[in-house]
Amino acid sequence: MTYRMTELIATKREGKALTQEQLFWIIDSYTDDELPDYQMSSFLMAVLFQGMDDVELGCWTDAMLSSGVVLDLSGSPLPKVGKHSTGGVGDKTSMALAPLVAACGVAVPKISGRGLGHSGGTLDKLESIPGFTTELDLGRFTRQLEDIGIVLASQSEELVPADRRIYSLRDATGTVPSLPLIASSIMSKKLAEDLDALVLDVKVGSGAFTKDVEEARFLAATMVSIGRSYGTPVVVLLTSMDQPLGVEVGNANEVAESIAVLRGEGPADIVELTMALGVEMLVAAGIGDAEQAGGLLEAALASGAALEKFGELIAAQGGDPAVLDDPTLLPAAPQTTDITSPLAGTIARCDALTIGRAAVRLGAGRETKEDEIDHGVGITLHAKVGDEVSAGAPLATVRYRDADHLAASLEILDSAWGFSAEPQEPVPVILGEVR
Repeated sequence: MTYRMTELIATKREGKALTQEQLFWIIDSYTDDELPDYQMSSFLMAVLFQGMDDVELGCWTDAMLSSGVVLDLSGSPLPKVGKHSTGGVGDKTSMALAPLVAACGVAVPKISGRGLGHSGGTLDKLESIPGFTTELDLGRFTRQLEDIGIVLASQSEELVPADRRIYSLRDATGTVPSLPLIASSIMSKKLAEDLDALVLDVKVGSGAFTKDVEEARFLAATMVSIGRSYGTPVVVLLTSMDQPLGVEVGNANEVAESIAVLRGEGPADIVELTMALGVEMLVAAGIGDAEQAGGLLEAALASGAALEKFGELIAAQGGDPAVLDDPTLLPAAPQTTDITSPLAGTIARCDALTIGRAAVRLGAGRETKEDEIDHGVGITLHAKVGDEVSAGAPLATVRYRDADHLAASLEILDSAWGFSAEPQEPVPVILGEVR
């Protein structure tokens, strides 16, 4: 049956539910290039404001999943566990976590995303590595998983193509924070990966798309429910994103920080989160209890097996594994400038959203659908919540390529830090869980 898109947009704009047939028609028509971007954008905005009920969300997710093929990874001899994050600032966890878990005997097939709004994307970061390709056809994806137990790739035109197109459209139309669109985007990709289990990291705070714990719990419970309806166990950790994760924000600089984590040298917060997610993934795979899983992860780091697995991944996807020994081979913008503290005190706020937006203005993210990423620009943090600083001490170093982008970034970056005369407790990394 054929519908008039303007009428469907109006129905959703007025807060009414759409039928399964109508939702499937929207997805099919858009994937077949019969609906223009401007009409889909209008529909996404209506969903942002009006939401979807449970039945609609289930149908929408199923329509997204049905827009392409579902992987058959039954040839993998290892249990298959996926991981996904709702995104944040400085969230480079996947690049260390996936090889770490794979080194412990779990297959990690991961379809990753690009940056959305102020939030960086794993694909953009990985493509900082010279030669690294994220575009794999399904045959290569499957063979690589069977060969080395790990794949980090983008969606192909065959795999959830509807989400591939809607994902970039959301970024350019201000509709990223919609909880139904977040849940359906994540779960359609994950369900297409033929997983045995899934571990999710739902961010909470200023730099996240869910701003408070209750909203995050609702999103987490929604995705657990979707997974259950497809027979896929889902575990969710709720984690803090009021300030950036780690100290690097950008693309190439986040790859370098991930390498440091695999060398046992990473910042405490990202190491804590990587280990916590890794434990959940190993337990979900049936490899021991939490204590045993933690011991396996620590051994894989100490032995260098996790770093070696990252090198296998890079080589398999056309990249230069020499970056593991020499991160200076990664791209770096030629100029730097420091942001300094205007006064002495304790850092009470290091706002993730502001820092993420400043990074986008530098060129580390996209402001339009067609923008090219500059992999070499970024921000290195020197002071986060709880740190004591003196007047004139560096708060951050900005790496930039041209003065106009720097000026646009500095226009907001100075406001990212708040100060207190009193001691401040560091922000906890893990806020809760949903199973």
